[in-house]
Amino acid sequence: MNQLVSSIVSSYQEQPNPYNQLSCQLPNRDVIIEIIYLLRQLLFPGYFGKQNLTESTLEYHIGNLLIEINEKLNQQVTHALRHQHDNTASCDEMEISERTEEICSHFLSKIPEIREYLALDVQAAFDGDPAADDKALVIFAYPGLLAVSIYRLAHELYLLSVPLIPRIMTEFAHNETGIDIHAGAKIGKYFFIDHGTGVVIGETTIIGDNVKIYQGVTLGALSTRGGQSLRSQKRHPTIEDDVTVYSGASIFGGETIIGKGSVIGSNVFITQSVPPGTRVIIKNPDLIFKGQETQKDKMELTNELDLET
Repeated sequence: MNQLVSSIVSSYQEQPNPYNQLSCQLPNRDVIIEIIYLLRQLLFPGYFGKQNLTESTLEYHIGNLLIEINEKLNQQVTHALRHQHDNTASCDEMEISERTEEICSHFLSKIPEIREYLALDVQAAFDGDPAADDKALVIFAYPGLLAVSIYRLAHELYLLSVPLIPRIMTEFAHNETGIDIHAGAKIGKYFFIDHGTGVVIGETTIIGDNVKIYQGVTLGALSTRGGQSLRSQKRHPTIEDDVTVYSGASIFGGETIIGKGSVIGSNVFITQSVPPGTRVIIKNPDLIFKGQETQKDKMELTNELDLET
């Protein structure tokens, strides 16, 4: 056993960072997930966490939530900034403390605006899905709204250049819902992801208002050998206002623009721009029926149609 311990420790010394994090405390993924759950209580009071809130208890409840969120978030942002500074060989504790306070204060001040966006997202889901009994069901149960809620929170931290945490948040949403939205994407108002499983929205994607996408849609980047050299460039498509993208569609490229009011059909593969008001569909493939029973059923159906006409 001692020999095994020595062998493993030796491997730590041989491998450079980022494989080993011995001297710098990283953000805690479990605590970040706790923060997400607390933020959901803040976004939708009475739906998650404490229920039966009244006007007399609401302000007290929200105040306690804010204190707890701020404390936990402050700690995690501090760890993230320390990690970032550790990688650049410069760590000013006073600077990190001041930057952390600034980030947390600004982020929490954006909660009312995030709630306005989410209210429209809930409305979009309710308006766009006949199976939605009411808006409460959308808030409680719809994976698309969960993923978009976490994305909108993570996006604000992304805009504040917080390392690690925004991606941890959206990857948690990805794990929970099967919907992968990068925190850097720009998404407008009244946004609805229907069903959601398999949706991918890349970092530099821009999505306008009143956009609806279905399961299996990819808004991605073309694969190149550029790698990290393309980091600051727009690599993902732009989807303008009032666009619907049906299941399985793949839209790639930073110069690709789907024009306002367009409808993108299922399973299409797009790498060039589409003019406004365009419908893009794949020609229906020929269906081949095999097997005696199938041929018999097909003949009976054909005869019935002939009789009806």
